[in-house]
Amino acid sequence: MGTIVQSISCLSWKNYQPLVSSQNVIAQEKGQSRIRAAENLCATVKTDKFSGLINRRAAIASGVALVSSTVFGFPREGLAVVKQGLLAGRVPGLSEPDEQGWRTYQRPEDKSGGHGVGWSPIIPYAFSVPQEWDEVPVSIADLGGTEIDLRFASPKQGRLFVIVAPVLRFADNLGDNATIERIGTPEKVINAFGPEVIGENVEGKIISSEVAEHSGRTYYQFELEPPHVLITATAAGNRLYLFNVTGNGLQWKKHYKDLKRIANSFQVL
Repeated sequence: MGTIVQSISCLSWKNYQPLVSSQNVIAQEKGQSRIRAAENLCATVKTDKFSGLINRRAAIASGVALVSSTVFGFPREGLAVVKQGLLAGRVPGLSEPDEQGWRTYQRPEDKSGGHGVGWSPIIPYAFSVPQEWDEVPVSIADLGGTEIDLRFASPKQGRLFVIVAPVLRFADNLGDNATIERIGTPEKVINAFGPEVIGENVEGKIISSEVAEHSGRTYYQFELEPPHVLITATAAGNRLYLFNVTGNGLQWKKHYKDLKRIANSFQVL
């Protein structure tokens, strides 16, 4: 729409030129100066818009297997914590604070998500966060694409994001009841998906690797540095789940205990 308006504006300036009276030389010169200024302005705007379009396409094209790392867990530090207007101050699926001030989020079964037509409903997951954490709306224009299912953040403590991706993107023989063990060993999983989260090779960045089990489901848990990030991976149904908790250096130093607790709380129900 913006390009159309600018084109019309440029056209109107060009059409204006013949209407200038030849008897008024001064007015004609002024008119021509305005025409040149308007045309230069339009050309600059179009160039800026074209450059923005190229940059956006380049950013999308540079993404690999799962999604572009620029939006996964490491957007700019200025990422705002915004409550969705339709939620009226309360996030669906988020419980009231417990005695310690922590709330539990459980993905609503009817939560919408752009995970592709024809896919089965997403098996709900849950995790706990301190009271000051809020959901950050995921835009359909998010460069991360449809696989970023949820974002939460706290200006003081850090941020998290949940990736839910079809296992068919990684193997065609896992069926509709995939497990993380069938996808691969912890080493294979972090080497394959870690770069998608941090935007670079994970070699030399893995601080710890653990295997946990909750209600019969296996979870791979990793800590990477730098950048600071805790990754929990599991599989359920026909999808891979990646739960990622991150923060800047100061947040990591001051709130590591809470960030670790958030990461360990993730479960697919």
